[in-house]
Amino acid sequence: MKKILYIVLDGLGDGKYPCKELDNRTPLEAAATPSMDMLAREGQTGLMYTVGKDIAPESDIAVISILGYDAMKYYTGRGPLEALAAGIKINDGDLAFRANFATRGTGRNIKDRRVGRNLSTEEATQLCKEINKKIKLESVPARFKFKSTLEYRGVLVFSGIKNKLSGYVTNTDPAYIKHGLLGVAKKTGSYENMVEYCIPSKDSRNPNAAYRSALLVNEFTLKSCEVLDQSEVNKNRIKKGYLPANLVLLRDAGDCLPKLPSIKSKFRKNFGCFVEMPTEEGVALLTGMKIVPIPPPTKDLENDYTLRANMTIRHIKNFDGLYIHIKGPDIPGHDGDAIKKKTVIEMLDKYYITPLINKIDMDKTIVAITADHSTPCRLKSHSDDPVPLLISGGDVRPDNTKSFSEKACLTGKIGKIYGTQLMPLLIKYANANK
Repeated sequence: MKKILYIVLDGLGDGKYPCKELDNRTPLEAAATPSMDMLAREGQTGLMYTVGKDIAPESDIAVISILGYDAMKYYTGRGPLEALAAGIKINDGDLAFRANFATRGTGRNIKDRRVGRNLSTEEATQLCKEINKKIKLESVPARFKFKSTLEYRGVLVFSGIKNKLSGYVTNTDPAYIKHGLLGVAKKTGSYENMVEYCIPSKDSRNPNAAYRSALLVNEFTLKSCEVLDQSEVNKNRIKKGYLPANLVLLRDAGDCLPKLPSIKSKFRKNFGCFVEMPTEEGVALLTGMKIVPIPPPTKDLENDYTLRANMTIRHIKNFDGLYIHIKGPDIPGHDGDAIKKKTVIEMLDKYYITPLINKIDMDKTIVAITADHSTPCRLKSHSDDPVPLLISGGDVRPDNTKSFSEKACLTGKIGKIYGTQLMPLLIKYANANK
């Protein structure tokens, strides 16, 4: 029986959107990736729709899907997953959101959805404390808890005192839209950069609960702006020439946790995982994977990826498989920085993939490298393009792929598959000739 190393490089692909600054190549095509190219040559490649065709997924539904679960069947919203990872208890009928600190301009205009990406976790924690202390909800009898997770990111949970709440409400973050409970990224330039009013969704199963929920969200949004405008944290940021974190954007509501069978019961494998973001941590907890603690990512990519490689080598012996989710390529994709994304991919190949394959026994290991979604630099957002996929090691026979890129994977033997098909395929290869 072979070990499984399931490596997800967040936002890796750029799909059908090559970059002019890279001679009309994608960052993955342009990057020097000798180790990933070698794995592709010695293995098989293909393309994967992580959730489905014509869906530009967020990471949460994508991760649920690529771990082998039907997201349409199990998904209940991103908010509950992130709240679980943040240590906030979620009862059925509570209302949980993924939150972003942002910078408000005049009126409802948004100056920056991520506060210039330089809000520290410590600053965010202090802002959350002020909001929790100073806001009293009056529109509906309810309590709330607002908690920062990492940098500008956070979670918000409302609990009704007399009545349950509903996740069937719209986002205040204009960059994302909901289809039922599924969150989907809008294309950059396709929306007005203005705070949305929260309203009940048309497909709400409990209109009264959704109405109460929307009232709470809009009240919180207004009152939190007032608190943030007066915060010393923001006054100090303005003095330093930084953008203030004077707005909270909410998206991807859910009113209960998904009921997922464990990875072990579903696939008869004992999985551990390294994850960097609250969403992936929430999914890991629900699927019963053992989370191996790792330091949060820093700007020192060489150190980050070397550390993760060493930890992977050290911990693979304790599990049948490891799920590794690395945020790296997604951030420059959202920033539209093709050169930086190319550099991040090269650093991953040099400092994570290379030491890893030099140390593990490839005859006894199945290595899969893919992504949870594409984040094309030209779009600065997730797209519905399939992601590149390679599977190598063990008894996997080469399929004549020469390198690892979107184009190269197009003709690979694996073909085009869906996210729910990948885990069964990896299990099949791991169990071959056992």
